[in-house]
Amino acid sequence: MQKFLRLSLSLCCLLLTLGSVQAAEQQRDYPLTRLAPHTYIIQGPVGYPSVENQGFMNNPGFVITRNGVVVIDPGSSVQSGRMVLKQLRTITRLPVTHVINTHVHGDHWLGNQAIVEAYPKAVLMAHPEMIRLANNGAGAEWVALMERSTNGFTRGTVAVVPVVAMNDGAELKAGGMTFRFYAPSDAHSHTDIMIQVVEESVVFAGDNVLNQRIARMDDATFAGNIAACEVAAAIKAKVYVPGHGPAGDIKVVNNFHTYLSTLFNEVKALHEQGKLDFEMKDAVVARLVPYQNWPGFSDEVGRHISLAVLELDNAF
Repeated sequence: MQKFLRLSLSLCCLLLTLGSVQAAEQQRDYPLTRLAPHTYIIQGPVGYPSVENQGFMNNPGFVITRNGVVVIDPGSSVQSGRMVLKQLRTITRLPVTHVINTHVHGDHWLGNQAIVEAYPKAVLMAHPEMIRLANNGAGAEWVALMERSTNGFTRGTVAVVPVVAMNDGAELKAGGMTFRFYAPSDAHSHTDIMIQVVEESVVFAGDNVLNQRIARMDDATFAGNIAACEVAAAIKAKVYVPGHGPAGDIKVVNNFHTYLSTLFNEVKALHEQGKLDFEMKDAVVARLVPYQNWPGFSDEVGRHISLAVLELDNAF
């Protein structure tokens, strides 16, 4: 009897331990927001990948068509992707037919793994350069980065790379919905697509547009990203979904455009006066007062100034 009790106690402890491990591996839930009759997002927290946010901080989107669901940017890990599917299933049981990734930065697309596990026939789509880079090391680099940033929370994630390339001007017709692709060059990552859901008057801008968070510009050009904002604004959609931060109307695009153009134009003027990047910071920051409380501002603004100087130097 004592042996049986010890065995039972050991089994209970094992089950509790496994339950704790399983719970620790689950991405916490974030609610759905409905943007249009058939379009939803899960708005992630603004910030950078961390232990606190479990690496989840983008805005996964869903468009429900007659035949299935088109998912846009399902998150930063297999854990995020599973949470995205869990929330999707609260509103529809239709299968996921397509996944669209806006660019190569893995915080947006490593959730592909969870979608393909659940829906192996889903078609994964992205910019051709994103596909090339992800297959040539960028995918593995982002898997490692997310695992480091979350202290191992995203462990088990693998890079499931899109296979269908979508270029500027391409369209996807799916279940009565039209997805129109815009691929402005030299924008946030050189691998960017923006997606207009025509019938819903919604634009998924990827990281070409951010709201209430400052972008990393290491892979970008200011001129190209400014032009991408202008492309997005010219669509005149009712709703814009930034890569990070709250969705909204055209003011979301215009506000980020103002940040980029104000910084770039101020740096250009000071550069023409012979100022060095570190000599510009106070003057540039003074022009950017509305953005100083955005997460990432203090970390990125100095680097943005240096990158803008390099871009101006390379233009000549």
